[in-house]
Amino acid sequence: MTASHLPTPTTPVRTRFAPSPTGYLHVGGARTALFSWAFARHFGGTFVLRIEDTDLERSTPEAVQAILDGMSWLNLQHDEGPYYQMKRMDRYREVLAKMLAEGTAYHCYCAPEEVEAMRERQRAAGEKPRYDGTWRPEPGKTLPAIPSDRKPVIRFKNPLDGEVTWNDVVKGTITISNRELDDLVIARPDGTPTYNFCVAVDDSDMQITHVIRGDDHVNNTPRQINILNALSAPLPFYGHVPMILGTDGQKLSKRRDAVSVMDYLEKGYLPEALLNYLARLGWSHGDDEVFSMEQMISWFDLTHLSSSAAQFNPEKLAWLNNHYIKAADNQRLAELVKVDLDKLGADLAIGPDLAAVIALLKERANTTVELAQSAMLFYREPVADADLVAQHITEAIKPALQEFTTACANVEWNKAAISATMKEVLAKHGLKMPQLAMPLRLLLTGQLQTPSIDAVIELFGREVVLNRLAKA
Repeated sequence: MTASHLPTPTTPVRTRFAPSPTGYLHVGGARTALFSWAFARHFGGTFVLRIEDTDLERSTPEAVQAILDGMSWLNLQHDEGPYYQMKRMDRYREVLAKMLAEGTAYHCYCAPEEVEAMRERQRAAGEKPRYDGTWRPEPGKTLPAIPSDRKPVIRFKNPLDGEVTWNDVVKGTITISNRELDDLVIARPDGTPTYNFCVAVDDSDMQITHVIRGDDHVNNTPRQINILNALSAPLPFYGHVPMILGTDGQKLSKRRDAVSVMDYLEKGYLPEALLNYLARLGWSHGDDEVFSMEQMISWFDLTHLSSSAAQFNPEKLAWLNNHYIKAADNQRLAELVKVDLDKLGADLAIGPDLAAVIALLKERANTTVELAQSAMLFYREPVADADLVAQHITEAIKPALQEFTTACANVEWNKAAISATMKEVLAKHGLKMPQLAMPLRLLLTGQLQTPSIDAVIELFGREVVLNRLAKA
């Protein structure tokens, strides 16, 4: 069964995003969350957020908050949860006791060094290293004496024969022999349940119908299917999406790439741009490149998920972000840009309305950080390089500058009138536009590169323009 042949769900769709809180929300995880969220929304189903925090050594409250913050910024709102595995320990113990009673799990008293020794012997014999079933109860088998000084683990009694087969909605049919799987530990000596067991119990209890996750989980799937079968629980559909590669074709690395969702907030990207971009990494709808989340919801049904790894292209993301910046409300952008202007030491009191500045500058900005950097020309006192001043403000241009300054005192203050006044001065003095525009840019902003000078002058306002030109 390929993705294109996935049947239309006949029961209420329930998907989940289940990150481990061991760090930031990775862009790969965000894409998985997006696909799960969109699928649930498409079918009017339920999107569950589950925090898989049983790795006590690596899970932190800060990482949990980073995940919640990332999901909130992306506006991937969950319908249920967040559920925390560490708060479900009583339920896991109940299931473990039931499995022990039914014989689908058993106590194993092997010490870790004994398990490692048996694996070393298997490696030396050219065999796949695995637990050899020393404590696995079988009819007619005599088990070793129980050590008095050792707490047991609980192992799942994996089937010895047969195969696990599932129709992956991304990769197609996958079959793994049960002989490739050993009796995995499902509870540690202190009673803490392990990852694959918790996932299976949670997916069963939460009635998850579709599991969409990264293909690094493919090897976990047969184990989870066998546990679900032992629990007589219905199996969800599974879809394993390939990883996202960096520009070098390698796995995304924090050293080389921005991999945290919140890094993109810091770098000045809009959430709708990142979502649109992530959606196209491994999924497509015809040739559509730019689309809203409402459009994605209407289209997304697990068809056209790619089985090949997608490559992250920062230039494409920047292009998309520019598109969304140009379409964004200026006041909304102003609130975002304020944060970066503060970091740059801007004095908003000396400049024009920020939303009006945004309107002038946003066409060319790929990020809100770039917008802030461009906007600084309106929110700092101009300091022009002396050599540039000497180069552009010559004796030949000073009369024209003086005349334009005088005209600014009475001209109607809008871009069209300011532009007309500049042209009148240029014509009278026999000059070309750059000969007047460059000195004005230097004196008003301290730099030679700005948007159209008449628009800049209009935004600064009459008082600021007259004061700065008078000082010069």
